[in-house]
Amino acid sequence: MEALRTTTGGQLQRSSPRSHLLLIVLSLVAVFPIYWMILTSFRADGELYSASLLPGQVTLDHYARAWNAIPMGRMLLNTVVMAASQTLLQLMTSVLAAYGFSRWNFRGKSILYALFALTWLVPFQATMIPNYVTLTQLGWRNSLAGLIIPHASSAFAILLLFQSFKSFPLELIDAARIDGATNWGVLWKVIFPNLRASIASLGVLLFISAWNDYFWPLLVTSHLENSTIQIGLQMFLSTDGNLWGPLMAAATTASLPILVVYVLLQRQIIDSFVKSGLR
Repeated sequence: MEALRTTTGGQLQRSSPRSHLLLIVLSLVAVFPIYWMILTSFRADGELYSASLLPGQVTLDHYARAWNAIPMGRMLLNTVVMAASQTLLQLMTSVLAAYGFSRWNFRGKSILYALFALTWLVPFQATMIPNYVTLTQLGWRNSLAGLIIPHASSAFAILLLFQSFKSFPLELIDAARIDGATNWGVLWKVIFPNLRASIASLGVLLFISAWNDYFWPLLVTSHLENSTIQIGLQMFLSTDGNLWGPLMAAATTASLPILVVYVLLQRQIIDSFVKSGLR
């Protein structure tokens, strides 16, 4: 029997079994690399190159070797602190900047906004040397501050929130001002609660981007104890040969926090993307 699905207009349409089959196939294709990574992390050394979809012998030796080879716990903690701090700072600065650009009129506004947009187009390689020199002069090498502060703002986040703030109904803002609300009150009591879905979806994107960042931590940190888990994964790769077992174990451990967050907040994350897309 064909299933029913609800469209955005409230109408019911029938979804055919073919569409379900296509979704199942695409889901398997997307999940299979993750399954193979986890499977390889539990294989014995003699079965690492086996094509079997099930492990012949389950072992935790690769996890023990990975934890002993690098300071996994410290690096995971550094990554969590870095990703969470960058996300919060980028959201804070982006909300304030987007509100100012969308609701305030001042001289040079268009030029300043264009400069912000141009910074998004400038490749990271063009700014990494000045940032690195400044960071070194401040004494922030091999520190969490050196990983977080240079990424405290995001031009992409400002441009994305600017469109949401600009399309916010002016009637609600005028009503709040009539009631005596200040600019700060209008932002946090009127606009922010109504755009929470857009801000939440942006926060998810920023957190994942910060979590997967590799080049900047590699440039700034020289000690594993002060670096992130993405740098730790590199330790299992070399020209003499790759340690696939410990590498897959470390990669599984590095992916686990993101997977846990997604499983726990799956409904909120999906709702935030859907609502922000329909707004």
